[in-house]
Amino acid sequence: MFLFLPERKFMTKYISILRGINVGGKRKILMVDLKELYKSLDFENVITYIQSGNVIFESKKKNSNAVAKAFTKKIKEAIFEKYGFDVPVIIRSVEEIKNIIEINPYLKKEGVQIENLCVTFLSEVPTEENLEKINTYDYSPDLFQIIEDNTFLFIEGKYHRSKLTNNFFEKKLQVSATTRNWKTVSKLLELSTS
Repeated sequence: MFLFLPERKFMTKYISILRGINVGGKRKILMVDLKELYKSLDFENVITYIQSGNVIFESKKKNSNAVAKAFTKKIKEAIFEKYGFDVPVIIRSVEEIKNIIEINPYLKKEGVQIENLCVTFLSEVPTEENLEKINTYDYSPDLFQIIEDNTFLFIEGKYHRSKLTNNFFEKKLQVSATTRNWKTVSKLLELSTS
């Protein structure tokens, strides 16, 4: 006798990181509304984390550059259609977030505190030419190291006082960028694997 089990759908978890929403009372999007917007785009098991626009979701589509770009476009267009403003969106798979946490070059720095660490997520891998140019800048004691499409930051003081801003990386690297502190990056991994 053969037992037919229902086909199990294999889902891939993603984290989308939105830039510049709910800052200083501008470009407001309630997280409950953002969650519904993602559901309307056929994403499943949608979870939001804090007001700055971190959304964990699942899709039947396996991770690839083409899929991430398609999702980014889909989300950006849906937000623009509903709210009338352009929001940069950067997507990482859960596996990519795990890798970010494993390879952070500043985690082993002597005397490092979690509060000193941030990640600036880039929309794509910068060109060699732009990497060479940006590596000539020195804003010590604040440090940065770019690995693939992520920039690891060590910020001695407060992030908002650092010159290593999203605008700095966008201008010098010619890519979109958005930054999250280490606590948020770690929490996003925790939420997406629990």
